[in-house]
Amino acid sequence: MLKGFKDFLLRGNVVDLAVAVVIGAAFTAVVSSFTESFLRPLIALVSGGGPTGGEFVIDQQHFTWGAFVNQVITFVITAAVIYFVVVVPMKIVVERRRRGEEAGPVAPTQVELLAEIRDLLRAQQGLDAVVDEGGRHAHTGEFPRP
Repeated sequence: MLKGFKDFLLRGNVVDLAVAVVIGAAFTAVVSSFTESFLRPLIALVSGGGPTGGEFVIDQQHFTWGAFVNQVITFVITAAVIYFVVVVPMKIVVERRRRGEEAGPVAPTQVELLAEIRDLLRAQQGLDAVVDEGGRHAHTGEFPRP
């Protein structure tokens, strides 16, 4: 059970997703700090300044429209950066692959797959894989995986 959990955690997609979440959270913190430090004071100045800049009061209820505008700007900046740094380049790569200008990931040949299956069966039976004098696999030319 723990081996399956370890395999799940160490798969490339899970690690990539974790890195993306951490970087996204850090980037959002930077954008939030920028909007809090620079844009919120500007909104307060435009709306009259002082401690009540960016808000209005009706029957002792405070409506902080400046904070809302600040959060909308934070969202727009974050979404724009994600779109232009991640989505647009991925669209370009996918379009190039669709047109055949850029090669996609190379799939192993049938011979390589069969050789790998044979080596796995030999390893399960306690036999060594067929390797040449340089330590490479005799059929695929690759080094055996640990």
